[in-house]
Amino acid sequence: MRRFAHVKEMERREEDEDTKAIAQSEDQEEQDYDDEEEKREDGDDDEEEEEEEEGAAADKRDDEDKDVSDKDAAEVKEKKKKIKNVFQDRKCVPGIIYLGHIPPRFRPKHLRNLLSVYGEIGRIFLQPEDRQVRKRKKKAGLRRCDFTEGWVEFRDKRVAKKVAASLHNTPMGTRKRQRFSSDLWCMKYLHRFQWIHLSERLAYEQTVLNQRLRTEVSQAKRETNFYLNNVEKSARLDKLRKKRQRDGEQVEEKTWDFTQRQTEEEIQMKKKKKKDSVSQKHLDKARLMEQKSQSNVSLLAKIFNSKPSQ
Repeated sequence: MRRFAHVKEMERREEDEDTKAIAQSEDQEEQDYDDEEEKREDGDDDEEEEEEEEGAAADKRDDEDKDVSDKDAAEVKEKKKKIKNVFQDRKCVPGIIYLGHIPPRFRPKHLRNLLSVYGEIGRIFLQPEDRQVRKRKKKAGLRRCDFTEGWVEFRDKRVAKKVAASLHNTPMGTRKRQRFSSDLWCMKYLHRFQWIHLSERLAYEQTVLNQRLRTEVSQAKRETNFYLNNVEKSARLDKLRKKRQRDGEQVEEKTWDFTQRQTEEEIQMKKKKKKDSVSQKHLDKARLMEQKSQSNVSLLAKIFNSKPSQ
């Protein structure tokens, strides 16, 4: 019985030792696992920090690249704007074409419709006919106003040069039955000519016309005033003469002494008389010269004939 109890105690001790060893091994494993987890967590934190640092550096690089790209884009935009401005400045220089022939019933709207196909057109001016021509037409029963010459402004002078060079001496209409197809373009590009020059010329012509009209009106007023003053003066003199006749006074009638202008026949007669007198004088001079020459010849003949006789 003692031996059996001793064996049981030994078995219990062994079991306790085994449980303690197992518990210690489990505790060691748990501690190792915890250490590994802490290391892993530290490694993950380090990796996260590295990734964060790398991300920040990449963000900085992206920001720098964006700044550089923005600067480049801004420079490119500025260059494009400058180029556009240069082209716009070039395109804004207008060109003017002179039209030397305007057919009858031709109006500015027809001119714009015909030439707007080739380029953008600005201002148009057609010179109307003279007033005297219009008055004659009105007397004949024609009330329309035609034009003699014109000027057309193109927005681009290069287009104006090409149009003037290509359309000169060509038909206005592209088809046979089209209006103004039988008329030819007579145009010329005006080099360094601006629209202000045309407006100045028109203003000058208008001022000259107004000045001429003012002088004509003033001359007519002077003539009418002179005529009215003479009429009033003659009326006063008639009243004064009648009054003197009533009073019995002797009235002296004034006579106007004037020389009448010579007629054409009288002028021709005077010229003939002058010519006859001049010719008579010449004849007289010629006769005297002949007589003197004859006397000289006879004298010389006497002299030379007397010598051999001696």
